[in-house]
Amino acid sequence: MKNTFWKNKKVLITGHTGFKGSWLCLWLNSLGAHVTGYALDPPTKPSLFELCRINSMVRSVIADIRDIKSLKNTVLSARPEIVIHMAAQPIVRDSYKKPLETYSTNLMGTINLLEVLRNYKGVKAVINVTSDKCYENKERLSGYCENDPLGGYDPYSSSKACSELITAAYRNSFFNPNEYQLHGVAIATARAGNVIGGGDWAQDRLIPDCLRAILKGIPVIIRNPRARRPWQHVLEPLAGYLVLAQKLYQSGPRYGQAWNFGPAGENIKSVEWIVARICRKFSKNASYNIDKSHHPHEATYLKINCSKARRILGWKPIWGTETAINKIVSWIIAYKEGRDLKQVCLDQINDYQRSSRES
Repeated sequence: MKNTFWKNKKVLITGHTGFKGSWLCLWLNSLGAHVTGYALDPPTKPSLFELCRINSMVRSVIADIRDIKSLKNTVLSARPEIVIHMAAQPIVRDSYKKPLETYSTNLMGTINLLEVLRNYKGVKAVINVTSDKCYENKERLSGYCENDPLGGYDPYSSSKACSELITAAYRNSFFNPNEYQLHGVAIATARAGNVIGGGDWAQDRLIPDCLRAILKGIPVIIRNPRARRPWQHVLEPLAGYLVLAQKLYQSGPRYGQAWNFGPAGENIKSVEWIVARICRKFSKNASYNIDKSHHPHEATYLKINCSKARRILGWKPIWGTETAINKIVSWIIAYKEGRDLKQVCLDQINDYQRSSRES
């Protein structure tokens, strides 16, 4: 049975011009939602936002999340019922180069949004998308649960831990679940693993760096071949956000908590495994080399425990890493061939929904 919940729902997405935001706009538009996006210009050239003509399907406001006046005006004019906050400085290595920008965007951006929503009547469900890197990572083999300590070695990771604390403080102080009948707002945070998929062109991220090299016919350079991450196709956590938003909207503060969205344990693969797979599937001439020079610290191992989302939300990962890589390769081939990438993305969304129903 088709999910009709999203039809005509008014949704605000911050960070809609980014990789995840663009996929989410496509998905929500296909479900019949009325989407307003608030973000800076697309962060890359090319960008999924422009390739899929997303500007034509959403009301797009190009502005800085740190500009609270502009943000307030956007909220008042869009009058959203559901808000999904993804505007952020999202790259770990960039946080070493630009720590002030990272903290000001990821902390004050969250504060600005929650402060605007505190004074706006009409929103029912809010999701702050943070990161699995918000945990104090001791590189243990067991996955981190939502009640494990927050931390963060680098500015990006610690900024996401701070964003979690900010959200919890606003929830306790202004959107307290015990007073839900007075304010009617349910707020959750979502912590996802490393997302991969077609249309990601960011610098210093594994899949984009890999595909850029392959398209140029040069070897892929990898920094940390043994690092293992919870890789998942971008549609996996987005499906979790959609389920969570619906629960928040329909059932209120019961779901106003932190939630992990990550892959099954067997899909936690090394960087070298991922790159080798992509090279093999894309071209017999594709190859990679290992960069042995010094680089800023990055964790070697990270795993999150998603049993809470499975048990309470009914969400579960659908596509394994192998399927995710196949979808990426088919997407980049379509890009090379000049096909309609909006339709390619919608076809993959439909494939994912079909797989979800059959699982």
